[in-house]
Amino acid sequence: MKQSSVYLAIDLGATSGRVMAGILKADSRSLTLEVVNRFPTSTTRINGSLHWDILGIFNSIKEGLKEASRLYGDRIESVGVDSWGVDYASIDSNGAMLGNPFHYRDSRTDGMQTEVQKRVSREAIYAETGIQFLFFNTIYQLYSEISGNVGAIRSARRILFIPDLISYWLSGSIHQERTIASTSQLLNPKTGAWSEVLLESLDLLPGLFMPVVEPGTVVGGIKPEIQKETKLGEVSLVAVAGHDTASAFVALPGNRSDYAIMSSGTWSLIGLELKEPRLGKEALGDGFSNEIGYNGTVRFLKNICGMWLIEECRRRWAAIGRLYEYDEIVAMAEASPRMQSLIDPDSPEFAAPEDMPASIAAFCQRTGQAEPESDAAFVRCIFDSLALKYRYVFRRLGAYSPEPLRGLYMLSGGARNRLLNQLTADVLGVPVVTGPAEATAIGNIAVQIIAAGALESLSEARTLVEKSFESEVFKPSDGDRFDDAVARFEKFLGS
Repeated sequence: MKQSSVYLAIDLGATSGRVMAGILKADSRSLTLEVVNRFPTSTTRINGSLHWDILGIFNSIKEGLKEASRLYGDRIESVGVDSWGVDYASIDSNGAMLGNPFHYRDSRTDGMQTEVQKRVSREAIYAETGIQFLFFNTIYQLYSEISGNVGAIRSARRILFIPDLISYWLSGSIHQERTIASTSQLLNPKTGAWSEVLLESLDLLPGLFMPVVEPGTVVGGIKPEIQKETKLGEVSLVAVAGHDTASAFVALPGNRSDYAIMSSGTWSLIGLELKEPRLGKEALGDGFSNEIGYNGTVRFLKNICGMWLIEECRRRWAAIGRLYEYDEIVAMAEASPRMQSLIDPDSPEFAAPEDMPASIAAFCQRTGQAEPESDAAFVRCIFDSLALKYRYVFRRLGAYSPEPLRGLYMLSGGARNRLLNQLTADVLGVPVVTGPAEATAIGNIAVQIIAAGALESLSEARTLVEKSFESEVFKPSDGDRFDDAVARFEKFLGS
């Protein structure tokens, strides 16, 4: 009898990817996580357009699978893939990819929201999909290709979202998984099917879409050619919760329904787990998304521009010789006075700037504030502004929660940022409970374990996570008041 079983998570983020091994003891009472390999999820610019280097990413994935085979051998049970949302590859009638997938920040979507809404109103789109209006959603990417004859979409037989594409290359299974499909702003959360209204109204080639696959479905096995190249055995390929945030929500460190949930990384996604979508005018006005989660749950949430702001500052500073590790960044902020200059993290000028510090300085100047005078002040400005934006959204979530919100679960890479965690607890006035930093990979693995029958339910998976990984509680500090900062910040929203 095996002492333990191994489940492999291919976990792709917007800046880096990893192959991770989840090792489940034979009694199913303890899960440990090991890094097999990490690699950049690189981009490339071709003829002025920004694309993912998906072939390079896939090569790094295969290297990770080969190393996992060496390390774990016949203990490997299955593999699952999760990634960022909205982006896709076009696949022709022979099953070949028609060019590298566009990056969601590519400029071809500029102005597409306006063009789409000339044909279908915002209210109709939201009633059909319940998805937050973001310039890079799949609906606008596809419409830019259809209306402007950009890319190769008219030669495609299918589109595959990034985790579906990687799964196809590994197993030969062509499918569209539900949680990743729900990020497209084309899937109806009530019917569970693609919106015929939107596909037909926008001429989005309905034949590109097929009935979605539920997360947790075993869609096949690793292809013989991949087995040969990586030395893997005949292991299963599971369509997990393919959207990384959906996987992260699986890995909550407990089952409290009176806590909001945040997955914090390049994007900060804060929301609730609900049983039914909220598609009313209030939710539309507040800008919330109804993304589908594991086991039919609804991730009612809002996207906030998160560590992208820090990453872009670091990139700019590195280009001129100022290199900072992430721990240094946090220490710099900690030593800098708080609540001096503030920004709206979601202001359009921060979406894809050439110079993030300059864009932050320009926002401060435009709103009558002092510009940050040092790199540390820029970082402090970002952290303070994120905490205040979290507060703003958290307060609005309360109107949609079935019960009063008494705390916040903090998941993924942001859970490591103790300064921002404490600041968030202080500003929200509720405890912040951290979950695992690798929540996306753990949630990916948990769905595989349920699919294998070693766990029976989502609730059992969360209990396993709670027992297996350390958590920390950040309680709000007594006496801290932020009334002035809140008032100043909320004046800048939408400015």
